[in-house]
Amino acid sequence: MGSIRRCTRSACSQRAVATLTYVYADQTAVLGPLATAAEPHTYDLCAEHSQRLSAPRGWDVLRLAPDPSTLEPTHDDLLALADAVREAGRPRRPDPEQSAPALRLVREPGSEDR
Repeated sequence: MGSIRRCTRSACSQRAVATLTYVYADQTAVLGPLATAAEPHTYDLCAEHSQRLSAPRGWDVLRLAPDPSTLEPTHDDLLALADAVREAGRPRRPDPEQSAPALRLVREPGSEDR
């Protein structure tokens, strides 16, 4: 059995109940159920810090669990969180119908290589 994870906020020793992940590409902070294992670039938060979470100005907060202190993490929740973060971090592909036409190199008569 693993040890109890603690809140990663400075000077807080409360038990972690939620995991915070930042999706920089979309300026979104994703707060979901506690991940089954600590991962790099994520932050475990206690109930108090997860409820008081605020994001930088211009960022959105996506809360995947309305009250993380009453929920136990499930395998399905963690997969959904990971999928949401991966999808949000993927580069957006332009719509081919709305993109500019491709450019072609056209040689004018008399400009052949010598």
